[in-house]
Amino acid sequence: MHLHFRPLLTALVLNCILLTSCQPSKPSVKIGINAELTGEMPAVGTSCKQAAELFIEQINKSGGIAVGGTKLPVQLSVVDNSCKADQSAAAAQRLISQEGVLVMVGPDASSCAIPASEISESLGCLMISPWSTNPKTTTDSTTGKPKKNVFRACFTDRFESPVLAAFATKNLHAKTAAVLYDVSSEAPTSQSTLFKEAFEKAGGKVVSMETYSTGDRDFSAQLTKIRESSPDIIYLPAPYNDTPLIAAQARQLGIKAPFLGSDAWSSPDIIKLDTGKNLEGSYFCNHYSTEAATPKAKQFIADYTARFGNAPDDVAALTFDAMTLAANSIAKAGKVDRSAVRDVMASTRDFDGVTGHFIYPEGTRDPVKSAVIMQIKDGGFHWVSTVEP
Repeated sequence: MHLHFRPLLTALVLNCILLTSCQPSKPSVKIGINAELTGEMPAVGTSCKQAAELFIEQINKSGGIAVGGTKLPVQLSVVDNSCKADQSAAAAQRLISQEGVLVMVGPDASSCAIPASEISESLGCLMISPWSTNPKTTTDSTTGKPKKNVFRACFTDRFESPVLAAFATKNLHAKTAAVLYDVSSEAPTSQSTLFKEAFEKAGGKVVSMETYSTGDRDFSAQLTKIRESSPDIIYLPAPYNDTPLIAAQARQLGIKAPFLGSDAWSSPDIIKLDTGKNLEGSYFCNHYSTEAATPKAKQFIADYTARFGNAPDDVAALTFDAMTLAANSIAKAGKVDRSAVRDVMASTRDFDGVTGHFIYPEGTRDPVKSAVIMQIKDGGFHWVSTVEP
């Protein structure tokens, strides 16, 4: 190459680089996922992440979310909160302040959702928790009023606990109950308190109220006290990974009373971990059932199963609903603006989702919706009944 061509070539290359770098990048919508991918409940985080990924794949295949007449692709930012309160708050801070998400979906566990909600509230970013049932998630602890920016896609403990108490007294004909719960975790604590109140209001009597702490593996002391109280049922609002161990130790102590669980049992991993089939015949409350699915739910179940090789649990279904609520709010807002999107979500009154029909009463952040009673039987979850609000 002649030497006098080199400056010209260098200038042309630089011009190309500058022109390319100055081209405006295509705008997009960013949604954050704050999920329990590791720690105490990894199955919960996996279901949340996978359902969000499925939603993003489907909506981007159609061109994205229509915002102000233009379809914008959606980007997903996923952060693992390790199922810990402090890391959930840090994940929320990162997603909102550093990554600039328009909406945050999750966390799922109430112990994670409550601290994350404080960050979301203070930074003015819409947060929708798919699975957190504790009332504190959406309620301001100082004023007792609903938080401005925080919503949920599931029913609350205030609905779930009376549903279980009514099922225990009317369907299982239980007159006495024992309760065993994790006192260091938000959801089980509120569920146990509300269950006791509802069960006794229905005419039953709680004869033993025992506690443990996250990470405990020996429940013999608590279970011995429960055995001495001879309850008709044992209410156990424990997560899916603790429940089989507790049930096994109870049976070893000769306790024959059936167990009644909360929506924390909903992961199919509970059956895999229950190698001794100690939970066979037990009942629990859940957010939806694949056996009582609407056409919309059936389509979601088929799509999720085809994509990931297993049927979606309630966390996956609720996450898909939360993502749909977020996308609908963004589209109706007509602009990529946190306040506008939050205002649209706050004005939402009715929504038909995978997990059923939602009604958000004016001024509230919690949907009024149905619950289902499930039974663990023959190695699977089986629908028993649907309970309307």
